[in-house]
Amino acid sequence: MFLTWVLSRIRAYQRYRQTVRELQRLSDRELNDVGLSRSDIDHVAKRFAHA
Repeated sequence: MFLTWVLSRIRAYQRYRQTVRELQRLSDRELNDVGLSRSDIDHVAKRFAHA
C-alpha cells in the first residue's frame, strides 16, 4: 500500500515536471493563444499532474 502511494507520487511529479518543461518551451504568444500566461504554468502543471 505504501509503495503504491510512493510510486503514484513519483509518477505525478514526473508528469508535473514534463508539463512545466513543455509549457516553458512555448513563446508568450503561443501561451496566450491557449489562454495562459507564464504565471499560470505552475498551477496548470500541478492540476494536470494530479488529474
